Formats: sequence, C-alpha cells, structure tokens
Amino acid sequence: MLVGVVGKPNVGKSTFFSAVTLIPVAIASRPFTTTKPNRGIGYLRTDCVCKELEVKDEPVNSFCIDGVRMIPVEIIDCAGLVPGAWKGRGLGNQFLDDIRKADALIHIVDAAGSTDEEGQLCKPGTRDPLLDIEFLEFEFNMWLTEIVRKDWRRIIQTTEMRSENIVDLLSKRLTGLAIKREHILLSLRRSNLDRKRPSLWSLEELKELVSHLQKIAKPMLIAANKVDLPYSETNIKRMRDKGFTVIPCSTEAELVLRRAAEKGLIEYKPGDIDYKIRAGASLNQAQEIALKMIREKVLLGWGNTGVQQAINSAFIDLLGMIVVYPVEDVENLCDHDRRVLPGAYLIPRGTTTRDLAYKIHTDLGDGFIYAIDAKNKRRLGEDYVLKDRDVIKIVSAKGRP
Repeated sequence: MLVGVVGKPNVGKSTFFSAVTLIPVAIASRPFTTTKPNRGIGYLRTDCVCKELEVKDEPVNSFCIDGVRMIPVEIIDCAGLVPGAWKGRGLGNQFLDDIRKADALIHIVDAAGSTDEEGQLCKPGTRDPLLDIEFLEFEFNMWLTEIVRKDWRRIIQTTEMRSENIVDLLSKRLTGLAIKREHILLSLRRSNLDRKRPSLWSLEELKELVSHLQKIAKPMLIAANKVDLPYSETNIKRMRDKGFTVIPCSTEAELVLRRAAEKGLIEYKPGDIDYKIRAGASLNQAQEIALKMIREKVLLGWGNTGVQQAINSAFIDLLGMIVVYPVEDVENLCDHDRRVLPGAYLIPRGTTTRDLAYKIHTDLGDGFIYAIDAKNKRRLGEDYVLKDRDVIKIVSAKGRP
C-alpha cells in the first residue's frame, strides 16, 4: 500500500516527509521547493505482541523499541498543487500523475491560514483552510474527470451498442490509477446512475461519480499543520465540524524531535507524548529553547506532534490494515533460525490464512493445509479471517511450514 502526501505549496509537505522518513529533502519557505516526488519509507507504530506474550522479540522486517513495533510503510511526497493544475497550470498534471498509484492521501493543510492560495506566506488568519481542502478535491476530481472523458464517446458506444459492462470498461480506462473494479461498482451505486445508458448522464452527474470514486478509491485525511500558530485551533474545529477527518500536527516539531533523537540528545519515539533529555547530553542554548517551545506549544497542548498519528490513521483507518505475526514454531514463537516474532506483516482487514500464506511465499499458499493460532494453539482453516495482533503458523505441504 502506498500513501501520498499532497497539498498546495509551502504548507509543510516536505517537512512532514522528512520527519517521517528522515530522508533529507529540499525544505524552504517558498513555493515549488519540491519539483520531483520524493518516495521513501516511513513507519507505522503499533504495540508489539512481545509484551503480551512476555517474550524478547528479534524483529527482521521491522524493529521494536520497548514494546513498540515500527513497521515500514511506503510514502510519496508530491509537489504542491496550485489552482488550475488540472489544466497544466504551475507544474501541472505531472504532480497529479505522481499520486496515481497512491491508495490513500494525507492532505497537509496550513491550519493557521498563513499561506495564500498560491503558497506564498501571509499573516496567520488571512487564508481559510477550508478553501484549501475544497481546492485540492476540485483539482483532483477534475483531473480524474478528464481522464474518464478522454475516451467517453467510445465507452458510451460500447456500453449501449455492444451491451458491454460499463464497470469493466471504466476499470480498463482507469488501469494504473490504483482504482479497483469494486471501487467503480460502489461509486456507481452511490451515484444512482443508469449503467446501461451512460449517454443520458450529464457532465455534473459524471463529476458526482468521480467525486464518489475519489472518496472510495483515494480516501483522504487532513493533517492540520502549524498548530503552534494563532487561529489553528479555531480552524481545526471548523474543519471537523464540516465532517473532515482531521489530525492536528506540527511537522517542524516532529522533525526537530526526530533529529535530536537520531543524534542521541533525547529519548523519543515517533508518536510519543513527550521526550526525555538523555543523561549527559550536551545541548546548546538554542537547542534547549527549541525543545522547550515544542513541549509547551505542541506536546502539552495537543498531546503529540500528530505526524505519526497521521501515518497510522492513513493505513489503519483509511486503508483498513491490521498487523499479524507469522511464526514457524508455535511453542517458542520463532522462525527456523530461532528468532522470536521475527516478522510483523501489515495486511488488509479481511485477509484469510491462505491469503497470508501466499503473501509470505507462493509455495506456502499452493501447499496450504491449515494454520495454527499460536496464542491458543487452535487449528484454523483456509477461510479463517485474520484479526489484528494474531500470531499465526502456516502448515503447508510445500516449503517451510
């Protein structure tokens, strides 16, 4: 699964990306700092089952710190969009095209209203963040509408004259955009359109279909950035009152904390409610002041920086992912190399034991016999739907069990 970080210029997208991945990218207070998409690995934070099972784990595909398991996830930071981007304005369709494979979107919004519609800095409270949310949805939907309309006449003729299924035709048209057949089917149901007579659809009805498609195939949450500035708290309430999923955040605070932790100055894990200065750490006056301001203006007021919470929400709430732990030895909870709880797999809710077997290795799926719940030693069939925090052994006629 891939999550895209989107928004207008100069709202903190690249800072968000750097704070999540610690990849150095261009960060500056000017529009279009990012001209090519940055792609990297962030981490989903979850409570590891090691404490529940009272074992010392040895992660291989992730890492665990004091019972907190950090699981790698893929993030793409796209350059800022300006009004008219769907027509090619600014850096245009290139950036909309960059997120075509994203499964969900984190929209970074300047909650303080301190950047105008073009991304230029302005006095806090000048810009209404709700307009930025509407603008991005409009740009994205117009871009998607134009993709559908490009081949619309042929789709109409094929549907009405050859009686082909419009769901299949739209699926082919949208190949490569991470839009699935079930997304299109559900969007058509919500739009209540006549699937056999698309020639009767008005342009507004087509746009409504695309709007449903965006919400279903590319679900979006709002990361309300710059919570340390005036007007942010009021604007966050206004956004929530409109029904948006909003996570207050401070990308700059998270980046400072991550870098300080990386240098060994503080103890801090992404998503923590506070930090602790390490014994013997040598901080200069500027560092002490910066950390104190972060604690007072962000952590004490909002509970965390919100950056890790946005990542978690994108994968868990928007994409419906859960975490399971495959093992080979149910008694010792280890793999063939005796490593305890080596793997933590992020999988879609609804995944079965056989699905998991295929995810681990094709041979395991082909030779699947049954699975075992390592927590209670219960035998499970191929149709068992996995739950979050399951510890599972796959028994197969092929490959390692």
